[in-house]
Amino acid sequence: MVRSSFCDCAPNVNKQGKMECCGLLTAQKEQVPLKSIEVELEVRDHVATVVSTLNYENKEDKPLEAIFVFPLPGDAAVCHFSAQIGQTQIVAEVKEKQKAREEYDDSLSSGQQAFLLEESEQSPDIFTLSVGSLPPGESASIRLEYVTELAVQADDGLRFCLPAVLNPRYEPQGSEGASVQVTSVPASLVPYSLSFSVRVSSPRPISKVESSCSLEPLQYVNTEQTQATVKLAAGHKFDRDVELLIYYRDAHKPTAVVEAGQESAKPGSLMGDPVLMLSLYPEFPQSVMSSLASRGEFVLLLDRSGSMGCPTSNGKQQETRIASARDTLLLLLKSLPMGCYFNIYSFGSSFEHIFRKSVEYSEKNLEEALKKVEAMQANLGGTEILEPIKHIYSQPCIPNQPRQLFVFTDGEVFNTKEVIDLVKKNSGSHRCFSFGIGEGASSALINGLAKEGGGHAQFITGADRMQPKVMQSLRFALQPAVADISVTWNLPKGVSVTVLSPTITTIFQGQRSLIYAQLSGQSSKAAEGGVTVKYSLAGRPSENKLHFSLKPAEDTGLTFHRLGARSLIRSLEMDERDGEGQHDEGVKGKVVELSVQSGVSSSFTAFIAVNKGNNEPIQGPLMRRAIPAPRMYSPMCHGFMPSTGYCPSGMYMKKAMGLCRKSATAKRSLGMYPMAPMACGIMSAPAKRSLGMYMKKAMGLSRKSAPAKMSFDFNDEVTEPTQQPPRDPLLQLVSLQKASGCWLLDPALAAAVGKTSEEVENTKPSAVNQEVWATILALIWLHGSKMDAQEEWELLAMKAVSWLRAQNAPTVAESVVAANTLLGFSVQTDVLGL
Repeated sequence: MVRSSFCDCAPNVNKQGKMECCGLLTAQKEQVPLKSIEVELEVRDHVATVVSTLNYENKEDKPLEAIFVFPLPGDAAVCHFSAQIGQTQIVAEVKEKQKAREEYDDSLSSGQQAFLLEESEQSPDIFTLSVGSLPPGESASIRLEYVTELAVQADDGLRFCLPAVLNPRYEPQGSEGASVQVTSVPASLVPYSLSFSVRVSSPRPISKVESSCSLEPLQYVNTEQTQATVKLAAGHKFDRDVELLIYYRDAHKPTAVVEAGQESAKPGSLMGDPVLMLSLYPEFPQSVMSSLASRGEFVLLLDRSGSMGCPTSNGKQQETRIASARDTLLLLLKSLPMGCYFNIYSFGSSFEHIFRKSVEYSEKNLEEALKKVEAMQANLGGTEILEPIKHIYSQPCIPNQPRQLFVFTDGEVFNTKEVIDLVKKNSGSHRCFSFGIGEGASSALINGLAKEGGGHAQFITGADRMQPKVMQSLRFALQPAVADISVTWNLPKGVSVTVLSPTITTIFQGQRSLIYAQLSGQSSKAAEGGVTVKYSLAGRPSENKLHFSLKPAEDTGLTFHRLGARSLIRSLEMDERDGEGQHDEGVKGKVVELSVQSGVSSSFTAFIAVNKGNNEPIQGPLMRRAIPAPRMYSPMCHGFMPSTGYCPSGMYMKKAMGLCRKSATAKRSLGMYPMAPMACGIMSAPAKRSLGMYMKKAMGLSRKSAPAKMSFDFNDEVTEPTQQPPRDPLLQLVSLQKASGCWLLDPALAAAVGKTSEEVENTKPSAVNQEVWATILALIWLHGSKMDAQEEWELLAMKAVSWLRAQNAPTVAESVVAANTLLGFSVQTDVLGL
């Protein structure tokens, strides 16, 4: 697991002015003590247990303290942390965070070995691991275990992501609270190796396992194909997160499994009682789902920070994130229904909106919006996402137009919890659909926005196309809303239930809902329970029932208990933070108690292990080494780009300042030098020199003996982005569609379908209206040549069909035949829906 923020391995600048990183050494030419990471993943149905082993070795002649900041999935429940030193194993305890830090500091001061694992207070997907007092020549293996749920994808695959990239996180001006210091190097220079093995088991046969990375062939363990193993191919480059997609047959089958409590725990406590995990897959009537809503206020929020100018992947197609987002907005806007309202916001260090308030969807407003979208660049600086969301929520909702917020971002923000709290506070007035763009997007932010906003989260990584994922979310947004959701339990006398999960507020077709519940008491007779989920869909009452055995399943360990505890901890943490930034000490106490009892990490606790068996205090000054994590792209993606007006974030510059701190506790404090606000855009020569000197000084702060290793010349030319490839023919045709759903018969349409103006005009049946003919040509071309991308154009095609029906054209069948003849296809009228 690994990702990061700035290169403590600061680049040297050679005579040609190009940056060079130092590879296996830190910026101060120091050895990196982390040698390898081994990850074992065990997937049981749709829950994963991950065991990571980090192997350290001190090859220096002085004792070391190694600091490693890395990512984990944002919803992971970290439940075990231990260290192996020679033949001695030290298992960590969960303690209140400040107490754990003080114990760690005291241990190091007295020459003892200590190990500290803590979650970031700003974002639950970033952890800091401190390995203290590793003597010269000694090795240590750190074992970290967590459990997590697998998210359901549009094609029914279950997604697991091992974060391997940590890109710079933007910290807004004036942020308060402790920040983590992060070290990173380009992915190609990561000085340690990764091995990754997977074992999958399920009650249902495993169809296939796919990945964004190279895998060895899938090996089935039994003839039923319900168990399988697979490994990451050798030579992983750390240039992407390790993403797995696991496919089962009959994936939508609802399940309910009971897990036995811990024998040593007190009966009646969370860990002592059995815990039930309920997995629901509601199926809605097709007649209801085929009627998409024609109302809604669609607010689109697009990230235009500097990092959005980076490539979407490391492939040959160097399309940038912002270019892909522009194409996606085109498809999305063209697919909106007549009768709705819309607006588009974009943000960086500041934010903009195309219309003063949301406007009715019309041809005039659509054309104005598309012109401005086409001109959007990644030139608005940092990633201040909080302010535009506040502004959106400050706008009054439009009666009978449910608000749907679509957020597009590469997820590189620092104030994750503050943003999610705001979305939760306003969850009653809207649904939020989120899209994480590129490797290293914060899973805590993207999943948190959708979860608290009652929407759906999507991640676009590697060679993924953004368009089909966004269109799937648009279909969710247009589905009839599920209302009046209730869950009732039917349990034997003497058995009671305490639900650990937040109340279900949204249900989507084909999407899973998980409920964790603690079962207390005993029943001597019945060995079966039941649960009923009731809801209203498009005004129709509906319900789903599921019966389950109360007999605990075998071999689940305490997975459900830990996931249930994690769910309850996250809910309490949100309750602890109110809208005014005040903290409730009573709720905090409950979180600490639950975290200690369950052994699951929280933002208020940390894992601490002290080796009290080494009688000989470790002698000599303790040298600190920061372990570099891989980043996806060059610092210049976040760097100074005068021609585009992009400035670096305060967070990025704080990380550039290095790791200076007076004590181990102080090391975890905020960057030592607050950043003054900076104006983006073209800077004067004196200002450039002044800022350049400021940055050089900042770079020298990490160690007094280390000279500044990075220089910034603000008079250097900035390389313009490579020319974007020509527009895809599908997008070319889509761009010509009118808001009503029709196309016009003109040379642009003829070119889009691969014909001349004369050919399309001369083959038009004489009695057919020009717009009807053009629209039928477009639909035949879509069905004949772009069926592989049907999910991208399906909604706008439905709008075109609705427009055709409204025309009552008598010669549709004749036009379909003529269009097929011209274009060389054989698409039937009923396939078009006419």
